[in-house]
Amino acid sequence: MSEVIKIANCSGFYGDKLSAALEMVEGGPIDVLTGDYLAELTMAILHGQKVQRNTGYVGTFLKQIKQVLKPCIEKNIKIVSNAGGLNPAAMADAVEEIAKELNLDVKVAYIDGDDLAPRMQELHDKGEAFVNMDTGANLADNKHHLLTANAYLGAWGIKEALDQGADIVICPRVTDAAVVIGPAAWKFNWQRADYDALAGALAAGHVIECGQQATGGNYAFFQEVPSFDNPGYPIAEIEANGNFTITKHPGTGGLVSVGTVKSQLLYEISDPAYKNPDVIGHFDTLSIEQTGEDRVYVSGCKGSCPPPSHKVCINTHGGFRNGIEVLLTGLDIEEKATVVTDAFFNGLGGKEQFDEVSVELIRSDKENPRINEEAFARLRIIAKSQNKDLVGRLFSAKFTEIALANIPGFGPATPIGHGAPFLAYWPTLVDSQYITEYVHIDGQVIEVKPTSQLDLEPVKYQVVPARDPAQVPAAPTVSDDTVSIPLGRLFGTRSGDKGGCANIGVWATSEAAYGFLHDFLTVERLKELMPEAADLEVVRYDLANIHSLNFFIKGILGEGVASSVRTDPQAKSMGEYLRAKMIDVPASLYNG
Repeated sequence: MSEVIKIANCSGFYGDKLSAALEMVEGGPIDVLTGDYLAELTMAILHGQKVQRNTGYVGTFLKQIKQVLKPCIEKNIKIVSNAGGLNPAAMADAVEEIAKELNLDVKVAYIDGDDLAPRMQELHDKGEAFVNMDTGANLADNKHHLLTANAYLGAWGIKEALDQGADIVICPRVTDAAVVIGPAAWKFNWQRADYDALAGALAAGHVIECGQQATGGNYAFFQEVPSFDNPGYPIAEIEANGNFTITKHPGTGGLVSVGTVKSQLLYEISDPAYKNPDVIGHFDTLSIEQTGEDRVYVSGCKGSCPPPSHKVCINTHGGFRNGIEVLLTGLDIEEKATVVTDAFFNGLGGKEQFDEVSVELIRSDKENPRINEEAFARLRIIAKSQNKDLVGRLFSAKFTEIALANIPGFGPATPIGHGAPFLAYWPTLVDSQYITEYVHIDGQVIEVKPTSQLDLEPVKYQVVPARDPAQVPAAPTVSDDTVSIPLGRLFGTRSGDKGGCANIGVWATSEAAYGFLHDFLTVERLKELMPEAADLEVVRYDLANIHSLNFFIKGILGEGVASSVRTDPQAKSMGEYLRAKMIDVPASLYNG
């Protein structure tokens, strides 16, 4: 047994770089190759594929398997992936066929037990209301047709498969970090109550789950990245105690730094007590330090016993939608937008007949424009309805009709939605007593129960108060000696979607800057800087250990990515938007 297990992630989403798997296998020594493909939106996409083509799994993963299976077997590299999606059994069969074609002796395992769709009535009868985590509504009151319902499984099924000698483990909807926690638990034979070690692996899995976002991608201070040519993919070198080093293969572009790791740690989280069916990892306890070029060491993450429930990703048929984006030009933009909108909906018979209407005027026009393109603003009109005909061809045709009969400078119109169906995401919880993971290997089926159902001694963790003087440095004295700068000159951000909510993690570039940030960027101040969040519930979490704050903005993405009408439905740009805001800071913090 070596001192670490090297787990390399070759995919952060469905559509990531196809050659990355082979590059990770050939680029240097690794023990496990993982791939994360399943966002909430991906589950909706896979549902369509399962209905239309009876697949429901990530087809590109099979192309990667053809490339890497032989060298992985030769180098004794395990493969663990959630590419099984909605049909892990079929994916496992396809992998076995590839192994036969390559004349390789490969032991393939797959896991299921996540699919709750056939059991929804049974679970409802047992008292499960499937309350929406974002809105508080009961699923029974939702009129949308249910399409998928998948619990986020944990890592112990993966460990069991590896214990049974699996070379490849095909997972369904497991948590993103499970494909890392499972192999680490297998390597070091961790037990269910090894919570600190498990919490470390959870943090490692969270850091590398989105691939190149840990190696310089989407990084606020992108100027620090030496090269974006062929950025490397992340590798977590995990120790027996759960501490780990994030690195990448030599000779690749990108960057692994305290900043890149910190920003990914803040990505798509809410409470620093990061919940997982195997452990709660307390991200406000860990330490991050640079230990070498492209090597960052993360240590000391405390863990406690997992919650008594599993998160469930439910997708429902939300209805149909259509929309138009049109260019408005020059003077009187707001008045022009009103004229276009009123004429369009009057021609359709009024807005009230639709379930939801969104009208958004995006002002990119400039005063005294230098060129034609600097005079444009964009008007986005999107309507939703359960009645497909209301947002079908007539909707689009009515907008086309007014092109020559409305405002001056009526620019090109771009269709949005085309009257197509959309899915509505419903995040919820189910009592873990109803969850069992099933490991299929060598013709046998092994049942694995969640940790919360094993009657272990509960282990809690007492969170340090955010205002503990030992944790929060004093802010610089505020005086008349201030300078007005963009927030992003002192602070990095990383933002993303969490169902219908969004998070913005903000970190300071120095201890003194964090002291200022902690006192300055309150929820009220954030709402001033981001007026679109003014009427929404916003929760602030403090991570003083890494000089960071995290803001969780509830409901800003509506019913999730698949149904959001925002220009950026995944909130990827929200952090950079915040960084562009001008703020006054003590001059002592900024030297220009």
